[in-house]
Amino acid sequence: MNIDSIKNGIVIDHITAKRGMEIYEALNLNSLDCSVAIITNARSKKMGRKDIIKIDKDIEINMDMIGFIEPNATINIVKNDKLVDKYQVKLPETIINIAKCQNPRCITSIEKDLDQIFTLTDRENKVYRCKYCEMSLK
Repeated sequence: MNIDSIKNGIVIDHITAKRGMEIYEALNLNSLDCSVAIITNARSKKMGRKDIIKIDKDIEINMDMIGFIEPNATINIVKNDKLVDKYQVKLPETIINIAKCQNPRCITSIEKDLDQIFTLTDRENKVYRCKYCEMSLK
């Protein structure tokens, strides 16, 4: 298989195998007017198998979204065929409008313009709780 390198853009690497499409959809990458490659089940010495997303354009991406879905991912910024920056994604302390509270009595169910805010309460088990009603994300 031959996937071209990118001259200017972003490579999201170290995605757990079979989770690349989830990130692709969450970041709404289908709306871009550039090439986007999703490589699934690539061999990895570190992970065994992994997914990779290559975006052939320098765009702004939601690091919290990626960190929430895949906290071990890396973001590589490529300019003029060279790696210029590399970021290790982390599990964010707070997520805003990334997930929705499932509690029908939560104020966010009534007030539609209210931000959906969740705070990380258990890093080891990746547990987030609603800022308003304290219900945990499932």
